[in-house]
Amino acid sequence: MIIELRATDKLRGPKALDVGPILAAVVQTARDGSLDLARLRVVCDWVQYKQNFRESIDLRTIVPSAFETARADRNGAGGTCASYELAIDLRRSGAIDVSAELTRALADPDRSAPSGRQYLEDWGPGAASCIWDFNALYWKALALWEQATGRGYEQALPGGESDARNLAAARELILKLFAIWDDLAARRALPEELHILELGVGNGNQARIWLDEFLRLDRELGKDYYRRLHYLMGDYSPHVLERARANVSHHAERLSCLTLDATRPSDTLGFLRYKAFLVYISNVYDNLPTDEVVRLGGHLFHVQVRAYLPGPAAERIGEGLGVPPDQVPGLVTRLLRLGPEVLAEALPERFSTLLAAVALWRDAWEALRLEERYLPLEELDAYEVAPGIGGEALLPILETEGDTRMHVSNGAVASFVDTLPLLHPLGVLLCHDLFVTDPHQYAGGFKGPGKYDGSVVNWVNGPLIQAIGGRRGFDVGFAPFAHRVGANVMTLTASVRE
Repeated sequence: MIIELRATDKLRGPKALDVGPILAAVVQTARDGSLDLARLRVVCDWVQYKQNFRESIDLRTIVPSAFETARADRNGAGGTCASYELAIDLRRSGAIDVSAELTRALADPDRSAPSGRQYLEDWGPGAASCIWDFNALYWKALALWEQATGRGYEQALPGGESDARNLAAARELILKLFAIWDDLAARRALPEELHILELGVGNGNQARIWLDEFLRLDRELGKDYYRRLHYLMGDYSPHVLERARANVSHHAERLSCLTLDATRPSDTLGFLRYKAFLVYISNVYDNLPTDEVVRLGGHLFHVQVRAYLPGPAAERIGEGLGVPPDQVPGLVTRLLRLGPEVLAEALPERFSTLLAAVALWRDAWEALRLEERYLPLEELDAYEVAPGIGGEALLPILETEGDTRMHVSNGAVASFVDTLPLLHPLGVLLCHDLFVTDPHQYAGGFKGPGKYDGSVVNWVNGPLIQAIGGRRGFDVGFAPFAHRVGANVMTLTASVRE
């Protein structure tokens, strides 16, 4: 049996976590069970997100490769060569009966007996899970969610606001742009229209502060650049975009707002190719679909997931709707396909009001969990990270250390690669987000997925984005967000390599 402690920072200092009793319970429970300890590995994480998709203790099957299965068959072992990973959330361990939860998790390793779980989907890669349908619904129907919760979505962020909103940061960016434009103007090479693009507009405060400061500096320094400015705001959510537009209505003549898919911005913004002097992105990449990959003992695995509602939650939700638990997944699937408004109209006998359909949405989201298993990734070259980017891009990062599990950040990579061609040769892509900047960070703790209000959050694989940007002739760097001390947010900067 292998035991891996990832939350090493929680084992030091005056408030150090005592993992001794937990590990002793693991050893005793495993010893008393029928599971072959040689095929069990234990991973202890500190799951930082209080709302997440994991049970406090759960078991993952490590599916054997075709070679291992064939070898087991030759040796007469049949299907007994499967291995298992026992996942323990140390943060929640003090609030549960560890021994009882361990017994539950290890009692049925192959999920052969009914567990009460009501599944919403079959096994598949993380980026294709229905958790991203929930995520999309959140941004499409955000006004209804905010009405039901009584608070705006930004209040769910750490500190209640985005790290990107800062006057000093805006001033610094604007003055750098002025220097570039002054040089181009001196060489008669400055375009008539000066394009700035913001993706992920939030409530518009960032754009308002930036544009107000741009206008003030333009007048103070006598540049006359504001007259030529074209500020484009792009977002997936029409509700968010409309609210942001209202916040910067006094700059309406210099503003355009576009609804777009963040993973394919050029579909909407193709006219901007090679024109944007600044692409400003904030808290977008961590909200895009991602797979995960694992390296264990030199072998690669793809993390497959399937979403489910725990038995007690399904019973509670079903009781409120007057249906048995096994009918709840069907209602949730219809909710994701139709949205709460159409669902309430289609099933008035179940939902007397629109907010009753929103209540199903919120209850299902709160209860939603992900079951996981590791499937062999035997042909990395055949795996696609993003359109046109093969899985071989992952190999140098996966080989930086031994056993590891990391995000592929498929949606973030797709967005990044599709945005680069929009940049002017002297343009800069600036992105504030939750970036892993060193592969070793994955070994030090849990990096998602977590739940922020009604949306999904994952840390983003910075080394992968950096490597892919380098292949395309861009210098990509990371630095701590300079204008807020102690923030987890990092700043990615990408520009054409000189």
